[in-house]
Amino acid sequence: MQRTPREVASKPAPSGPTAGAAAPVAPQIQLIPASVEGALDAAEEAVDLLLDSGRAPGDVLVITTGEQHPWAAHELSFGETSYWAQHDAGDDVFYTDVTIAARAASRPVVVVAVNGGPEAAAASALSAAHSRAGALLIVCGDPQRINSVLGAGV
Repeated sequence: MQRTPREVASKPAPSGPTAGAAAPVAPQIQLIPASVEGALDAAEEAVDLLLDSGRAPGDVLVITTGEQHPWAAHELSFGETSYWAQHDAGDDVFYTDVTIAARAASRPVVVVAVNGGPEAAAASALSAAHSRAGALLIVCGDPQRINSVLGAGV
């Protein structure tokens, strides 16, 4: 199933870096408080809001730390070749879990659902997400757990 936004807003292309800009801009980080059980639902709501606001589906990568998103589990049932071909096409929201997220390419928006798994999985997912998010990183989960994994406030 391909997700499409209800309305695609025309946005001007970003302009080049301003004079004197020395380093790339880090992505904006948003935290959506959610329980472990609710993190996946919170991530889904975030994706829906992004698409409803005009964000292209291919701009969004979703990473889970615990159980896979149902879309990823379904698509992987057809084999990894087909699954990664959809990723490479880049025309839809792509869902992956932390164990294989390192293979995913950067996208303008990365959403992380901290929906279980060991602390190491959360740390790995947050690191992978931060390095792959171009403009926006949305983290859905327990703020205390996320802050303890990061070692600082988000």
